[in-house]
Amino acid sequence: MREVPGSMPGASSLTNAYYLQSDVVEPLLNYNGAKRSYCPATSHKQPADRQDTSVRLKQLRSEMSRVASVQGPPLNGYIVTSDDAHQSDLSDPRDMRREYITGFYGTAGEAVITMSKAVFWTDGRYHIQADHQLDCNWILMKHGRGEVPTVTEWLKHEFQNQALVNIGADPTLVSAIDWETWENELANSSVRLVPVRNNLVDLIWQVGRPNYNPLPAYPLLDKYSGRAWQDKIQSIRIEMEVVKADALVLTALDEIAWLFNIRGYDLPNTPVLRAYAVVTYQSIHLYAPRQKIPRSVDEHLKMDLCSHAGCVKWHNYTSIWYDLRTMSQAWNIVWLPTRCGYSPGASMEIFNSIPPEKRLAKPSPVISLRAQKNEIEAEGMRRSHLRDAVAMCDFLAYMEEQYELNSEGWDEMQVARLANEFRYEQDKNKGISFPTIAGYASHAAIPHYEPNNLTNIKIGKTSTLVVDSGGQYLDGTTDVTRTLHFGTPTEEQKKAYTRVLIGAIQLSSLIFPNSLRSNQLDIVARAPLWNIGYDYLHGTGHGIGHFLSVHESPISVSYMQTASSDKMCGLVELKPGFFLSNEPGYYKEGDFGVRLENILEIVEAGTSKNLETFLKFRDVTLVPYEPKLIEINMLTASHIRWLNNYNRRIRDEVGPELKKRLKMDAFDWMLKKTATIPELSPVDEGLFFGRSHATPSTFKQFHVLVYVLFIYHTLSSKCTQNRKFFAG
Repeated sequence: MREVPGSMPGASSLTNAYYLQSDVVEPLLNYNGAKRSYCPATSHKQPADRQDTSVRLKQLRSEMSRVASVQGPPLNGYIVTSDDAHQSDLSDPRDMRREYITGFYGTAGEAVITMSKAVFWTDGRYHIQADHQLDCNWILMKHGRGEVPTVTEWLKHEFQNQALVNIGADPTLVSAIDWETWENELANSSVRLVPVRNNLVDLIWQVGRPNYNPLPAYPLLDKYSGRAWQDKIQSIRIEMEVVKADALVLTALDEIAWLFNIRGYDLPNTPVLRAYAVVTYQSIHLYAPRQKIPRSVDEHLKMDLCSHAGCVKWHNYTSIWYDLRTMSQAWNIVWLPTRCGYSPGASMEIFNSIPPEKRLAKPSPVISLRAQKNEIEAEGMRRSHLRDAVAMCDFLAYMEEQYELNSEGWDEMQVARLANEFRYEQDKNKGISFPTIAGYASHAAIPHYEPNNLTNIKIGKTSTLVVDSGGQYLDGTTDVTRTLHFGTPTEEQKKAYTRVLIGAIQLSSLIFPNSLRSNQLDIVARAPLWNIGYDYLHGTGHGIGHFLSVHESPISVSYMQTASSDKMCGLVELKPGFFLSNEPGYYKEGDFGVRLENILEIVEAGTSKNLETFLKFRDVTLVPYEPKLIEINMLTASHIRWLNNYNRRIRDEVGPELKKRLKMDAFDWMLKKTATIPELSPVDEGLFFGRSHATPSTFKQFHVLVYVLFIYHTLSSKCTQNRKFFAG
């Protein structure tokens, strides 16, 4: 992760940078990528989790030059994305083409393979992991650093002296907006983007490729969803009327699962059905493998002899391509989802199935309808997080006890395995919501590290252990991160932990007007780290689904990424019933890491004298922090009051559940971890905690705070865009 050296620039420097925007300077791009560790391979022992991709690259290049495979002129390069045909956040193992060709198993990145080079781009969450897992055949481009060229910039530079260059990609595995962006950026160059529908990775991946999960889908009862699927269809049709669309095509698996109140097993940790859907005013069409639709789903969706607007017609999964081309002849406007937050939108191949003059490219209406949880969903989220807290307290207490008894026996994989097992014991549990992250020492400094038998290490007493895990329950999805230490922490570790905790407290404590954009929340959590010239290269928060995806659009709390309030998503106001994560972090490469994550529910705080609605957060994650890692002297009176109130909630809400389940060891552990911290100074509760009955003057103070934060965010963003002023 990047550390910004020195102190932050002063106000005069910011002002100068702002007024120098007219002096646009072309950035000096590094087309050779980042310096690679353990390379060249002939001179260094390779990391245990590196795969040699030489043979696979050679096979792919052979297919690139084969006319029968490409079904056109030979290719100069081939793009492999991380997407499946539905642009899912996480892919089924059978669809992990990018992982197969690169050997890198993070969730994000794009690969470009030419006849002589292999280049891979990924974001700040995976810089360290990619450097370890990619073999020396690969050039690594670290997104988030100012000197890194984009994919199209690199292609134009690489082939600048060639007359006609064909770069292939599978249009079913690239979102339409990404494809069109690439085409536009390459328009005035010799490089041409070529659709290759015969996927070249599939041609060489003949041995050991997994099959899709055979398990069928199942209905989600209304007592969990809170709303019948027919009502949701009616809301969708109302949205269609507003934009005068004759049909809506849905391709995102979590959107289809939400709309029809069905769940399945077609992604490893997200309960969805592999399907497409088309909604018109007169009919509803579902495209899915027949073996995935059992009798219970038939009855749930009223599929038998369906002939009216209130039932669902089943079609074979692959029929979507023929039907779109034929049915669209009768339509004037077809709503095709495009990017919003974590949702990339429909693929280029879906767009190509509809005549250009009939396409309405707009974020899916499901995104905004789904984001605000109804009362039953919200209550389910609270209950599932309470059960999850029981599991986490039980697990953490057991781990701490067993570690003391057998300190040589614990390793990262054991931590991940046991965290999962404790969740499986809970009522209504349907698995985990993502692969459990358990990283000790240097692995804790890799934000998305997942232990395996090649990298697994013992857990000692000198460094931190980061455990990031979550569960899927019939009534909710959870995601929680805690940082642990089994010895005596160093001052550096304690200060890093405390700064991260302060950031989490400040965001959780914030009162804000409902017009505030989610990305503007980010700076509140980062401020304690920015104060020492440090930043973390991942978002502070993301939306979370209700028994669905752990990353849910449109909410994204990150100043570095596309905001949920930008023109692609449209105007997205934060509302009561939204759930999002709060997860600041600190990562010292090669040494240790800290991350703390809670899920927050947005609730009403009150109204100002101008009748403007103000909102605040309520933590639904109720898992103790580690007292030995907290430097009390760094906390203000308000921080201490917040922490005491949070600990009191854990004792009052989680305590009785632990007793009810006879988890007395976990109960005693929880009491020890939530002991009250002495409060030596008075606290202005109205100002800090945002009581819903606070006076208008209190709200005025927060108007000023939010305005100042907004101006700072806007000013620094402009400086970054034009001058890369804060580049490390």
